[in-house]
Amino acid sequence: MKKTLVCLSVVGALMAMSNNAAASAFALIEQSSGLGNAFAGGAAAAEDATTIFFNPAGMSRLKGKQVTLAGSLIQPSAKFSNTGSTPAAGPRPLGGNGGDAGGLALVPNTYMMMELDPTLRLGLGINAPFGLQTEYDATWIGRFQAVKSRIETINLNPSVAYQVNDSVSLGLGLNYQHISGELTNAVNLGAAEGFSSVKGSDSSWGYNFGALFNVTPDTRIGLAYRSKVKYTLSGTVTFTGGVPAANGDVTLPITMPDSLSISGFHRLTDKWDLMADATRTGWSVLKQLQITRTSGAVLQTVPENWKDTWRVAVGASYHYNEQWLARIGAAYDHSPVPDAFRTARIPDNDRTWFSLGGQYKPSASGTIDFGYAHLVVKDASINQPTATSGSLVGTYSSSVDILSLQYAYNF
Repeated sequence: MKKTLVCLSVVGALMAMSNNAAASAFALIEQSSGLGNAFAGGAAAAEDATTIFFNPAGMSRLKGKQVTLAGSLIQPSAKFSNTGSTPAAGPRPLGGNGGDAGGLALVPNTYMMMELDPTLRLGLGINAPFGLQTEYDATWIGRFQAVKSRIETINLNPSVAYQVNDSVSLGLGLNYQHISGELTNAVNLGAAEGFSSVKGSDSSWGYNFGALFNVTPDTRIGLAYRSKVKYTLSGTVTFTGGVPAANGDVTLPITMPDSLSISGFHRLTDKWDLMADATRTGWSVLKQLQITRTSGAVLQTVPENWKDTWRVAVGASYHYNEQWLARIGAAYDHSPVPDAFRTARIPDNDRTWFSLGGQYKPSASGTIDFGYAHLVVKDASINQPTATSGSLVGTYSSSVDILSLQYAYNF
């Protein structure tokens, strides 16, 4: 009973934290102890209950009951350098470069798994699979294009795994996902400036499934799929600075992408494990952001024209002894944002991961994992013109640092 009450309390706390957690990356893969391996082999490793997110079939490898608690501190940096921006009509003051649009964020998650019989497992994951936050100085050059952009999600993911035989396991999960968002920017009023704020939220359903194949006692392959999640955010638009009559209710349709992963895990020796991973994400569902009033009038349309992407990763783990394990990994993460449609809200570009980490087992029932990753982001050019709001022309210099900590308890 005490363990149950502790688990329920932790779940409630993490749900509250997740509602306030955000990161400047739209998709958040920071869901497990795999950061030290750059999340290579995520759908095949199945080392703990976090496999519920990466491949629910992996629960078949786990025994008894387990609870994991984890958190990732994500520190993105995105700095704009002006190379030819023009002021808004009026003329309005040009403004500065906006400071660092990134900010420190905590992304927590928790997972629970129980073995019902030798072939059947049940699990529950609570996580934040998508998040975005960029925020500039209110008087910067691109204030008419963007000041603050925020998306937060929380995902409840009950799952089941069934071991068909010694070689094949299957897994299935449902996803109940809640999203909230906020978009702000300055408004050009000719002789003065106003400010616009759009806020909205919605909830929707998705699903995920996977399979795990034990090719040999030392080699396994995992396949996993996560579905699209379609939303229509409902909320309000609020104007300040002389246009309050334009306030009202609005909607914003948006679809979170599906993903397909194939992963491999191989135990090379008693000391070394090798892993690899390739994930395709269907970002081409994001063609535009269109904010519409309830009357049907279109308030704003921003073309995005994103493209599908691939993320590939490799990693290795070294077992020093029964208590200590070291991890290393690298990954290449392709950006969905085309150069011609890059916006100040999401000035994303291709990135390369360099990761390391480790694991310590203080007891037979407890495991502590830790990891660090530095992401080198390719410099991104932007040329975002508007008719009355001037043009934003320049280059972004970006990077990301991630620090994670996870505790798994078996009972």
